[in-house]
Amino acid sequence: MEELKESFLELLERDKEFRYAVAGYLGFSEVLKRLDVLAEEQVRLREEQTKIWKEIAGFKEERTKIWEEIAGLREEQTKIWKEIRALREDMVRGFERHDRILEKHGEELTRLREEQTKIWEEIAGLKKEQVGLREDFNRMFRAFDLRLSRVERTLEKLTVDVEDEARSVVGYRLREMGVDLELTSLILPDLEVDLYGVSGDVCVLGEASVRAGAGIVDELLEKFERLRRDYPDRLRRRVVLVLYVSLPMVELVERVKEEKIWLLKATEEFYRPEKLFLEL
Repeated sequence: MEELKESFLELLERDKEFRYAVAGYLGFSEVLKRLDVLAEEQVRLREEQTKIWKEIAGFKEERTKIWEEIAGLREEQTKIWKEIRALREDMVRGFERHDRILEKHGEELTRLREEQTKIWEEIAGLKKEQVGLREDFNRMFRAFDLRLSRVERTLEKLTVDVEDEARSVVGYRLREMGVDLELTSLILPDLEVDLYGVSGDVCVLGEASVRAGAGIVDELLEKFERLRRDYPDRLRRRVVLVLYVSLPMVELVERVKEEKIWLLKATEEFYRPEKLFLEL
């Protein structure tokens, strides 16, 4: 009988058609097909996120170049003002010299006045150039802000999508364990949790993210402690702490093992503690 069980489980693991056949008999074929679709969507989201990170890196490089150009222009502007001060000093010295030779050098005075006119014309031209530079910089920064806003909207959409995906996948895994509950978000005046649901004496608390490091563990534990302290009525006797992360960093996987927190995504379960339910 044991050998038959092992053979049956091995077929479920390796043979997709057999698995669908059994699932169809049990009424779960549609669920498995939807999970396959979720897995494909997850791959697409990964590719989109990679493109976004590359674009953000490009934005950072472009911003660095802009600031370098600004620094260069500031240096040029400083040089221009030094030249202007030098020209003004020359003008003052010229006027003093003009006063001394006014009676003997009338023609020289006329020439110096013409030079003074040219100098003021050059100063006016420099001021126009400075205004043009400022307008160019304003246009560059407006374009940069527009592109950054598009990236922020894309990241916000990814965040919303991964939260919906997390509720579906985690809810399905819990039903496999015999826990049937609806997962939503929990929004309180001073606290917000991405994944929350209760059923009987079981409560589920979790966070969802496209990409995360070990810091998300501290965030989840802090929200758990605040609920125990300020909103104990929102908890139940048995609590499941879960993190749904599409691209977990290596340090995150190590940290959840230390804290005994469930970590998974649609196509992979990175870590499930032996004792999934915490007793309060």
